[in-house]
Amino acid sequence: MRLAAALALVLALAGGLAAAGSWQGATVFGLPVFALCASAALAIQWLVFLPSFLARTEHFYDLTGSGTYVVLTVAGYLAGPGGPARLLLAGMVLFWALRLGAFLFRRVRQDGGDGRFDPIKHDGPRFFFTWTLQGLWVLVTAGAAWAALGSAAPGGLGPLGLLGAALWVAGFAVETAADAQKRAFRRRAGAGAFIDEGLWRYSRHPNYAGEILLWLGVALASLPLLSGWQLVTLVSPLFVYLLLTRVSGIPLLERRGSERWGDDPAYRDYLERTPVLFPWSRRGPLSGTTGGGH
Repeated sequence: MRLAAALALVLALAGGLAAAGSWQGATVFGLPVFALCASAALAIQWLVFLPSFLARTEHFYDLTGSGTYVVLTVAGYLAGPGGPARLLLAGMVLFWALRLGAFLFRRVRQDGGDGRFDPIKHDGPRFFFTWTLQGLWVLVTAGAAWAALGSAAPGGLGPLGLLGAALWVAGFAVETAADAQKRAFRRRAGAGAFIDEGLWRYSRHPNYAGEILLWLGVALASLPLLSGWQLVTLVSPLFVYLLLTRVSGIPLLERRGSERWGDDPAYRDYLERTPVLFPWSRRGPLSGTTGGGH
């Protein structure tokens, strides 16, 4: 019953955002493009869930999520009025999705799997819910950009667009560098060691800090193109922040880190001297967690 209620809540949130993002937006055959993209974001996950569950594999989970961003962002741009600001927005989402999707797919193939899915990939309802949650993640995260792609506002670049692009570049650079540093460290030191060098010296999760920053940039660049109920889609960076810091990102990795290295004095020292997320954020474990991990 609890899982059914959670699924109903996810679908209700998706439906509400679909309605808000469609406000006075582009249409195809009389149907709002944003609502069509919202429906497709969920439908794509469900289509790939079926063979994935039958094979008991998570290998295509991340690739499906990033592919959904790519396909629906291209579709949203082509269905909208175009313009420099919308082209910039589409490019930001596409570059991020292609880079992250390729990185995560390559990682899961090289590692042989993703341990996060071990407890759930043999449980049909829980595995299905995880795929549905990914559909909501795609929709909410890209929502501001998708609404802007189909809005009726002029599509010229302004100060907010340029500021948003600068934040996106900074966030993209941090996330990409952090992922590359961690992968290189793993090849050199093995999976049994924790990384405390490069960007990871200043943050226990610099890749997540970069992701939050780049989606804030996307939201700022989208803002001049949005109006009315479309402004609800600006929840995107807040959603990313809460998801990574309170749900599926940092809490899970912090817990796994504690299980692996919690008895290591060097690791405990790393927790004490290294901020959780941003270099200026507080040090030590997050409330409700027992350690850090990567």
